[in-house]
Amino acid sequence: MSHSAEITNHSFASLNLAAPLLKNIEALGYTQATPVQAQVIPAALEGGDLLVSSQTGSGKTAAFLLPLLHQLVLANPHGSPVPGRAQPKILVLCPTRELAQQVATDAINLARGIKSLRIATIMGGMPYGKQIQAIKGASLVVATPGRLLDLFNSRAIRLDQVECLVVDEADRMLDLGFAEDLEAIDERCKGRSQTLMFSATFAPRIMSLASNLTKDAKRIELAHAGEAHANIAQKLHWADNMAHKHRLLEHLLSDPELDQAVVFASTQVESEKIADTLRANGYQASALHGAMPQAVRNRRLDSLRKGQTRILVATDVAARGIDVPRISHVINFGLPMKPEDYTHRIGRTGRAGRNGIAITLAEHRDRVKIRAIERFTQQPMAAAEIAGLEPQQKPSSHKPNHRPGAAKRSKPKFGGQARKSSGPRFGSRTGSFQNSTRQH
Repeated sequence: MSHSAEITNHSFASLNLAAPLLKNIEALGYTQATPVQAQVIPAALEGGDLLVSSQTGSGKTAAFLLPLLHQLVLANPHGSPVPGRAQPKILVLCPTRELAQQVATDAINLARGIKSLRIATIMGGMPYGKQIQAIKGASLVVATPGRLLDLFNSRAIRLDQVECLVVDEADRMLDLGFAEDLEAIDERCKGRSQTLMFSATFAPRIMSLASNLTKDAKRIELAHAGEAHANIAQKLHWADNMAHKHRLLEHLLSDPELDQAVVFASTQVESEKIADTLRANGYQASALHGAMPQAVRNRRLDSLRKGQTRILVATDVAARGIDVPRISHVINFGLPMKPEDYTHRIGRTGRAGRNGIAITLAEHRDRVKIRAIERFTQQPMAAAEIAGLEPQQKPSSHKPNHRPGAAKRSKPKFGGQARKSSGPRFGSRTGSFQNSTRQH
């Protein structure tokens, strides 16, 4: 079943959520539900499996947390203390540590003051002992797949009491090689009554995963990748070579309109080199990638949130889950592996109701990738030039392909799955539960 109606102007009070949750929502300063929340919350409360296509920054985290927390409150209306066993009722799976932390933080804010609700986080890069203690008595656990299975196999957690499984960013799960882990987790909580899957797209590989994890799932499809970023100005600069790209990057970062920026690199080594070069030239820059210890990643993200770091040079994996409203610019120094990743990258800007700028630096050899991105977003990438930094060779074969339906007729020829490795943000302070301006 597919459902894609536009729904707006829904207040949280009209969604029949438990009074303690509504009180916390109000205390956070929000009244209006975003379209994905207005559709998903009632559908999740009705029961049954859901497959939801929603872009980053749409408020999807609150869309699944609120109905699930509501059900936990109803199951324990008197706020009785939870037993000290590690057997959660709700399990939320996230592809990266940063996203898991973000989802858990949002859940804690929504559950504040509700004694019967305990939330815990399980992820790699953090001490086992501390996490084992935290999950005892937790009714909602947010986890990355690898560490969750480690704890399950060591009998530190039971999954046979899980009533609802949430798979967040299912497309990214597959990118990171978590298909087998998802299958294993599915088997270990097969007695559950509900599964909610969220993905940027309904690509065939996602539908294949959904057929294994869900049963008769209702499909809810919101804005297409191109429509979702209408508030982000997208530009393309052609570069002759790597030295030219570096000159373009430094010129762009000198823009007085730039508040904070995320520069995307293709590899961990490249992210470190770019950050080192920028720092040597006087920029407040730091790198962020998956090979860093979690404590270092946390410190660098915190520095970004506090405004102490102006430029973050990140890889795709590390940047997933970054939600800092002051990020005004996203610059693609290295191109993404797949067109889907482009939409996730540029979604780091234009948050909390603000406008954003996304700039891509590409060499002539990248023409095929640029065309694939245009097909996926169904939008042209307008080429721009900077006086004094014009490319010496202009790609004559760059023809924007943004006709509706183009993505269906032609699939990108590049990409593929990476090998296995390791929300809401809540809404603008003007009233919708979307991209948080709050810092936690």
